[in-house]
Amino acid sequence: MSESSTSRPQAGQAAATSGEVVTLVVRHRIKAGHEAAYETWLRRTVSTAAQRPGHLGVDVMRGHEGGLHTFTSVLRYSSVDALQAWLDSAERRQLVSEAEAMLADGDQVEQHTHKEFWFTPTNDADNAPPPRWKQAVLTLLVILPHTLLVPMLWQPLFTLAPWLSGYFVATLLITLTIVLSVCYVCMPAATRLFAPWLQPTPEDDHVRQG
Repeated sequence: MSESSTSRPQAGQAAATSGEVVTLVVRHRIKAGHEAAYETWLRRTVSTAAQRPGHLGVDVMRGHEGGLHTFTSVLRYSSVDALQAWLDSAERRQLVSEAEAMLADGDQVEQHTHKEFWFTPTNDADNAPPPRWKQAVLTLLVILPHTLLVPMLWQPLFTLAPWLSGYFVATLLITLTIVLSVCYVCMPAATRLFAPWLQPTPEDDHVRQG
């Protein structure tokens, strides 16, 4: 949502092609006593960013680190160019300037391809991703209902329009529905819901090191 002049990521590092969905991940740790002012700033920033071309949505995750409130904002854009236009905009520069006094550690900004953020840690103090077995379990919990339900949801249309029920077309439609639902709705929601469980434990660290 914002980024410092010294840490602004380069658009070319975010994705191989301009057509790939990219995310801008912004992590802020708020100075004590500035929480209410930051919430007001955040709402205004989210509203401003949402008016930019190519903006696909934003998720905000709240937490605590070192006794201070933390906010991780994940903005999704339709292309690298759309993201770069927001990064270079006068509105963003003004918003960054307004927020500087409230931030304990300055602006923490990263770019990712959309799929990379599913299991990106939200805590700057712990850069370890969730254990692979937890990633696999959560992915299974999201994918399995889709594979069971999406074909059933498409079946009435396949019955009404037999030309859609061919193997290739039907598979394409079902797969596309699953991918869009998982990427844009279910997986982001699942990672937020299960965020505490996804955090690595000492036992997980021992297994990974072993």
